[in-house]
This record gives sequence, structure tokens and C-alpha cells, in this order.
Amino acid sequence: MTAQPTGKDLASEVAFLARELKTPVINETFAVLGDQARTEGWSHEEYLAAVLGRQVASRTANGTRMRIAAAHFPGIKTIEDFSFDHIPATTRDVIAHLATTTFIAKRENVVLLGPPGTGKTHLGIALAIKAAEASYPVAFDSATRWIERLAAAHAQGLLERELRKLNRYRLLVIDEVGYLPFDTAAASLFFQLIASRYETGSVVVTSNLAFSRWGETLGDDVVAAATIDRLVHHAQVIALDGESYRTRAHRPGPPPATRTTTT
Repeated sequence: MTAQPTGKDLASEVAFLARELKTPVINETFAVLGDQARTEGWSHEEYLAAVLGRQVASRTANGTRMRIAAAHFPGIKTIEDFSFDHIPATTRDVIAHLATTTFIAKRENVVLLGPPGTGKTHLGIALAIKAAEASYPVAFDSATRWIERLAAAHAQGLLERELRKLNRYRLLVIDEVGYLPFDTAAASLFFQLIASRYETGSVVVTSNLAFSRWGETLGDDVVAAATIDRLVHHAQVIALDGESYRTRAHRPGPPPATRTTTT
């Protein structure tokens, strides 16, 4: 008769198998959960589900951290950290729905418009972090930096390749459109970026300018109209009006209104 493995032998075998499977959390938790299972009378299936659940949760968390790190956010901003005290309930509901990330699955866009300091970048980053948590690859940069990246690719004859590479991201955040004017070449590149995402991937765009003034930053009303047309065809447009979000807490008086429109 073959001798049954001892507890020590089993522990060594499980540790070896966990290393082979590259599942370190199983190795870290199987003994503790085993003790808990014996104490509480778990079934074999309940114990197995608990051990595997710990491994999956760890892997999911690690994946989220990697996607957030790869996005190159200037800082970590979350929906939970955003103050909605001065935002109408209808707008809060829209943002809460966007935080479910269903707009990404539908390849829709989000446009956040308003003066500097009203929380546009915070919300853009926060929505992208929700997307990363939902396992979507995301990337963040200012409009100027995106254009610099595309211009460098264009100079090497690799623009189409670069646009295809960017389309691997399910969500791009394009921050600060309108803070600096584009020349003709930059406006063309920006149009091509938006056009390449049309019905294929989502963007979150923040801008301090109303759409009626995008001709100023793009240098051409026709290019601006074509860009806006593709951007808002499937988009949620949120206008954040009023005084600075960053200084509002230090200002007396009632808060300004916030508008939300759907396109």
C-alpha cells in the first residue's frame, strides 16, 4: 500500500504546484483558508472557490495597477474624491452612469467643457481609472502632447501606424483642448486622431472652450466643424460652468449651475 502524504508533504506539493502555475496567492493563502475551512465546516467546493477567488482578486488588482501606471496620469483622481456638492442631481446621475464604463463598450465619447479649474481633468482621469478597473486599456495626455506624438510619427512616415497603435487603447483622454492654439498641421493631426477613433474607440476630451470657439484653437472653422461632428455624434457632453472647482470652497455665495447635454 502506498503511504499517504503527510501534512508537511502536502504543503510542499501545493507550494510547488502554485509556483508551477504562477499563482503565488494560492501558496500564500491555502493553509490559512484550510484552517478556516476546517473550523467552519466548509465543503471542498467552498474551500476551492475561496482559494481561487483570492488568486483572481489579486490578479485583477495587479492588472488594474499596471493599466493605471501605463496610462501616465499626472495624478490619481477618483470619482469618490470629486465633490458633487455644487453639481445638479441630473448631472451627478449622468456622471455616475458614465462611471459604469458602458460608454466604452458602446464606443461612445465624453466631452467635458468649462472654464479652468472646474474639475474637467479630475473627472476625465476618474473616468479613465474606472475604465482601467474594468480591464480596459487607457491612455492620458494633453492635447498638445498627443499632437507632438502624432507629429513625430508623421515626420517618420509612420502616422497611420501610430494611429493604429493608439486604437489598441479602448479609451484615450485628451486633456486641455483649446488652451493653446494649433497651427494648420496640428489641427489636421487632431482631426485625424478624432476621426480614427470614430465608432472604433472612445475618447474623453476636456476643453475650456465652447464648441462655437473651437475654430479659434483649430485655426479653421471647417476643420473644427468636421472634428466636432465626429466627436459628438455618439457622445455625452457635460458643461461645467462657474468659478474654479479648486477655489470654490474658499468663495462665499451660492454655487453656479452646471449644464448637461446629450448628443
